Amino acid sequence: MSDDHHHDHHAPAGERWKHDGVRVIKGDQLDPNTAQTPGMFRQAAINHARVGAQKIWAGTVAIQPDAKTGVHHHGELESVIYVVSGRARMRWGDRLEFVAEAGPGDFIFVPPFVPHQEINASPDEPLQCVLVRSDNEAVVVNITDVDPVEKPETVYWVDPIHKHP
Repeated sequence: MSDDHHHDHHAPAGERWKHDGVRVIKGDQLDPNTAQTPGMFRQAAINHARVGAQKIWAGTVAIQPDAKTGVHHHGELESVIYVVSGRARMRWGDRLEFVAEAGPGDFIFVPPFVPHQEINASPDEPLQCVLVRSDNEAVVVNITDVDPVEKPETVYWVDPIHKHP
């Protein structure tokens, strides 16, 4: 892994991190020139090209009311989706045979290579999410030959802390 940021360790303490330290990316300055999937609108905030990120990609996604995305996966990358507003219905599996829902404040984890589809479960409110991926490249593999099951199985997160509803 290369480090494109060469720090001048002889610079005055106050100058060393001035242009190579914290970056603020304004919400109205996101980059739509990133990999897209039909039915959603992704915008990049953090990636290698914009800020020199080495290990993560972050951005936003918007899905219109009652809309669903094409089926896709993100290769070897892990993804985290944070629901800002709206209601997300996630379907996943080879035939989208599993389903779960998330609302504002909820996090969704998508492991590598898992075929999935985001659905805006609200008929009148846009779904707004923040995305973070485990690499600085926007890997998106759109899948067009999926035959979804008619009625997916609802999956709940059940563990010693989270009981079945």
